[in-house]
Amino acid sequence: MALKLMIVDDEPEVLKVLKALLESLGYEVLALSDSREAAQRVERQKLDGIFVDAHMPHMDGPDLVRRIRKSASNSSVPIVMLTGYDDVETMRAGFRAGITFFLAKPPQLTHLAGVLKPLHGAMLREKRSYIRLPLRTIVNCRTEKAQFTSASLNIGEGGMLLEQSGGLEVGQEVELRLSIPQRQDLLNPRARVVRKEPSDRIAVQFTELSPEDHRAIQDYIGGAVKD
Repeated sequence: MALKLMIVDDEPEVLKVLKALLESLGYEVLALSDSREAAQRVERQKLDGIFVDAHMPHMDGPDLVRRIRKSASNSSVPIVMLTGYDDVETMRAGFRAGITFFLAKPPQLTHLAGVLKPLHGAMLREKRSYIRLPLRTIVNCRTEKAQFTSASLNIGEGGMLLEQSGGLEVGQEVELRLSIPQRQDLLNPRARVVRKEPSDRIAVQFTELSPEDHRAIQDYIGGAVKD
């Protein structure tokens, strides 16, 4: 499955060239000219990497980067900012906002390949962290004020989907206890509710996961553990 990237640039020619270059390297590309639409997309669509122009109307590059870093699904995604090599103040603002790399405009294939080489591994890890496999197991949930039992529908390195919310709302923290196939000890991650779905389902994102629990989930997803 190809890695999915988003490009945000208000200059049509730059958008066209960069999209063509990235697609020639085997990436799936979503190209947007309006930073406001991009800000909405990052709240509802998972991406593997994002390219952001530094200077745009409505919402400039650093503002959009800050929005991305606060999103539930894309807070850790690699972000490349498009700007001139001599634009020092913009570079400083980009780093403060949370960008990963800079790419000079106009984009060229050799420069793009040089940026993507160190980023590719990070994008693969980001994609892998959101892979979900079916998992039906009882999940004991505890908050500061309540305790309830739910059931899981799927699990990934980054979180899981639960069948019953127990009244939890988006943003609330919860401690989980659950079993996983062929793992004798219970997993005990802490998580945050990041999305509510119909029929009282909630998606939770792990916030604290021990190395042993992380490895057990990786093994389950990778096939080292079999039902």
